Amino acid sequence: MTKKIMLIRLSSLGDVIFNIPLANVLKNNGYEVTWLVSEKGIDIVKDNPAVKNAILIPIKKWKKDGFSIKNFIEFLSILKRIRNEHFDIAIDTQMMFKSMIWMRLCGAKRKICLKYGKEFSYLGGDERIDPAPNPNFSTHAIFQHMQYAKYLGLEGTDEVKFTLPPTSEETKAKVNILLKKLDKSKPMVVICPATTWRLKHWNKDNWKQVVNAIKDKCSLVFTGTEGDKDLISYIGGDNFINLAGQTGIKDLIEIFSRATLVMAPDSGSAHVARATEIPAVISIFCCTPPTSYGPFGDDKKYFAINGKLKCQPCHTRKCPLQGEDAEQCVNYPRPEEIINIVNNILQNSQHSV
Repeated sequence: MTKKIMLIRLSSLGDVIFNIPLANVLKNNGYEVTWLVSEKGIDIVKDNPAVKNAILIPIKKWKKDGFSIKNFIEFLSILKRIRNEHFDIAIDTQMMFKSMIWMRLCGAKRKICLKYGKEFSYLGGDERIDPAPNPNFSTHAIFQHMQYAKYLGLEGTDEVKFTLPPTSEETKAKVNILLKKLDKSKPMVVICPATTWRLKHWNKDNWKQVVNAIKDKCSLVFTGTEGDKDLISYIGGDNFINLAGQTGIKDLIEIFSRATLVMAPDSGSAHVARATEIPAVISIFCCTPPTSYGPFGDDKKYFAINGKLKCQPCHTRKCPLQGEDAEQCVNYPRPEEIINIVNNILQNSQHSV
């Protein structure tokens, strides 16, 4: 009889992607995986081959609306659906108060979490396990999450397998329109320069220098949110395809799948690009640890680079240094280092759009 397991990873986009290999190991060992996920990751989880059911927890909507009878009734409806599944096991890889609530109330026979977590989240579990050793952020987040599979004695915990939902014909048609002005005679390079943390942003003049050095060797496409338009305009000078505010996650999956190279900071875009397993990925790290969150795998295809400063990684949203030493991580690595890597990738590329 198939065992039913509930995986709780609500957000963020990158962390949802880092849980896909765990979901695949669970599935390959005979578990039927139901995944609780918020709006940020639903397009990655829903219809993913690793997942039987995706249950949307509309955290963004609830935060926006505030407490209301309608939202409380929706919460109870979702909880009823979860409890009616009679899960054998529930796993919390989020380890925050918002995930602990679902763990505590889900009704699973076994509830597994880490011994340590934010916001008393360890109280959600009946079985509390040790996290993977992680001196100086040396263990990738993928293998941190795989600790749950090891605890369950499952096979294949060394295998990193990404899966994504299939792309619809509608999405392909939309992307064809978005890229209709693309010069298809050159390899496509996608630059996604922005993310949610300010200290994750590489210096915009560094990006500009890279663009000026490679623009004649490739077809450049920029992606981002509506709020990133000015940044992208500065970097690219309005001379290239700017899709800021025009793409959702499903569109990005298709766009990245057509690219030779994707460049981004430590961001959801970089992790989505890696999960497609098609383009080369250069991810530039400022305050966060590349060993924990960098694109994983072939070191000739996937690059996680920082400036190797003494203060890196601080893994904080606010620089702990003062004076002229403050926030220096955003200026490194130097553009020349990235340009050399890009040139090597383009020289050896076989591109298609």
